[in-house]
Amino acid sequence: MSRRIPVLLLLGVLAFSTACTNKKVVNPLAAVGSKQPDKVLFDRAMDALKHNKFDVARLTLQTLINTYPDSEFVARAKLGVADSWYVEGGTAALAQAELEYSDFKTFFPNMPEAAEAQLKIANIHYQQMEKPDRDYTHAMRAQEEYRNLILQFPDSKLVPVAKQRLLEVQEVLAEREFQVGRFYYLKQSYGAGVARLQSVVNEYPLYSKADEALYLLGQSYEGMITLMRQRQAGETVKAAFIADATKNAAAAYDQILTRYPLMSRADDAKARLEAMHQPVPRPTKAAVAENKAEEDSRRESSMVTKVLRGFSKHPDVASASRVGDPTLVDPEPVSASAIVQEVSRAIVGSTTAGGKNQATVETTGTGAPPPNQPAPHSGDASLEVLPSPGVPAGTATDNVPSSTPPAANELKPNATPDANELKPNAAPDPNELKPSAPDDNAPALPPPPQVNEIQAGSTSGSQGSAGAAKSGDSASSDDQLADDASISSSKHKKKKGLKKIIPL
Repeated sequence: MSRRIPVLLLLGVLAFSTACTNKKVVNPLAAVGSKQPDKVLFDRAMDALKHNKFDVARLTLQTLINTYPDSEFVARAKLGVADSWYVEGGTAALAQAELEYSDFKTFFPNMPEAAEAQLKIANIHYQQMEKPDRDYTHAMRAQEEYRNLILQFPDSKLVPVAKQRLLEVQEVLAEREFQVGRFYYLKQSYGAGVARLQSVVNEYPLYSKADEALYLLGQSYEGMITLMRQRQAGETVKAAFIADATKNAAAAYDQILTRYPLMSRADDAKARLEAMHQPVPRPTKAAVAENKAEEDSRRESSMVTKVLRGFSKHPDVASASRVGDPTLVDPEPVSASAIVQEVSRAIVGSTTAGGKNQATVETTGTGAPPPNQPAPHSGDASLEVLPSPGVPAGTATDNVPSSTPPAANELKPNATPDANELKPNAAPDPNELKPSAPDDNAPALPPPPQVNEIQAGSTSGSQGSAGAAKSGDSASSDDQLADDASISSSKHKKKKGLKKIIPL
């Protein structure tokens, strides 16, 4: 009797397990004979996908598509096949998922799920995006796919999600461009640095270090000014180049104060404008409010997250802005070669203009040329014999008779000197201009101010005039200038890292 009890228990366990086995999941064709077999197949596939049975889910959905091509669940079935690859993950699975989502958009472009497929395609590249100093292929693809979603499906409820993801992607791309531009700046390759930094400012205005990029842009222009002063070039061309570079540097500093007044480089930009004797603009209340909202929306990663990021290939996007609209269309890129060529043309052109390799044409007489004369012969009595070099005048050769009158323009050594001929010992002309003769009646002029020279009293006057001009132009409450108290009270602490760069 005691031996039968374990045997009975074993049989009971086997029977219970057999009764509880879900044979419908193993055999997807078990319920084909039901009233709505396509709905049953779809539900089974979704249940298998929920339990990470990806092969079973794909087999069930493919059976539904092939067996019931006119079913209303075909579109969702094709999207489910793509979702199975997407959830499974991995490089190969994500590549297959992108193909499936692209096929879904091709066959069903007008369905609401097409926007969902486009978002999944962008998310595939977002998940594989790497740090700014590494391969940026997936970051560029993610930016392109998120832009396609926003532009192709503007009424979709997924647009806000796509915009936020796009801001994070553009934060990574802007960081990469900024690091490259900073590298060129430190190497004093200012032309390439200007191109990179200007691209950052134009393409990614919501970048968390936009003020730093603008400050380095102004510093790069000032570095170009310093290099131009050290070159041997014409003063006119050199002065024109320095004036243009000074204008560009001042524009970069102005943008920091008017667009990013609460960021850490605002004080440095103001100091540089004062040193360059340029007017210091004041931001409007709307600009201060906009910049404050952007800075408040940014997050700061914890210490643990920063440590873990060091072991991961994925970038940290916590500093990306949570407000504002991302850039949907790339502006015209700034060419570094064009900037370098412009500087080279200015230098070469000034050198050529200051040289002496210029051809001139001189005319000697306004009358018509005399007619051709016959060739003289040795026996001709009218042949004029000119004295040979080294033979003094008054010799026998000078007594040769000649019946031909001398030419009117012939130079004669013993001719009467011209009254207008310049003589070394002649008295100076009273009307002659003398560069070294100062005018006793003219007031003394102060020396011209230097670009980087700080003069007392000039800064306050320029600031007052600039502030008065801007305050007079304001027409609405949003355009009113912000006061110093509101700017200083809203300004955040300065970011860690390289903040002070010695001006060139």
